[in-house]
This record gives sequence, structure tokens and C-alpha cells, in this order.
Amino acid sequence: MSGVTVKPDEILRDNFAPWVLELGLVPEEVGEDGAVLRLPWSDRLAREGGALSGQALMAAADTAVVIAVSAAKGAFVPMTTVQLSTSFQRPVVGRDVLVRARLTKLGRTLAFAEIDMTADSKIVAHATAVYAIIG
Repeated sequence: MSGVTVKPDEILRDNFAPWVLELGLVPEEVGEDGAVLRLPWSDRLAREGGALSGQALMAAADTAVVIAVSAAKGAFVPMTTVQLSTSFQRPVVGRDVLVRARLTKLGRTLAFAEIDMTADSKIVAHATAVYAIIG
């Protein structure tokens, strides 16, 4: 993915709730067709049994799509999640997760994305998302 002019750290800081920021997401790549964020491992995000919680993975996927749409649009625009469907494939324990959001269609009012979440190069979860672009 080639670099774009948006600053994902600023988009995160200026547009997301404090609890999302506490996930510690780190932008790794941002391009016109997608974004990759790193979800660092934290014991605070683990559920009973020690695996990373699904809620943390879904929030990371949702956030990655917002960054991807913003990059494609050239700036943050108001948007809202219409649909987010996630399939969890294996537990994550003690490892960072790369959250790769790829835009499959970007229209004037709707954006569609596929999100792969990997740890150690293995898919741990897959999601699809639809967003309504409000502004």
C-alpha cells in the first residue's frame, strides 16, 4: 500500500472514544485501498482463560476500516458502522495482532471492507463490514 496524506494517529486521537484509544492501536500501513493496524498484546484485553477478547478484535477491525475509508477519502469524514460480521478462527494468547482492512468498494454513501486479523502470520479472525458515509 502506498502512503497517503492522512495522519492515522491524528484521526485516532481526534475521533475515537478514550476506551478505543486504550487498545493501543498502532498504524503500520495506510494506503488508498486499506490500512493495517497493530493491536498490541495486553493482559487487560484478555478474557477468562487468557485469550484476547473478541470485543477487542472487533473494535480493532472497526477502527481499521475507519482509517482505511479516511485514507481513501483523503481525510476523516463522518461515518457509521452499518454491519460488522466477525468469524473467530483461533485464540490469541500473548501475541500482537495485525488488523488488515481492505476496501472492496467505496461509493459516495457506502463503503465495504474485508478485514483479516493475523498473529504469527495465521488468521485468527476475519470480518466484513459496511459503513454509511455521512459527510
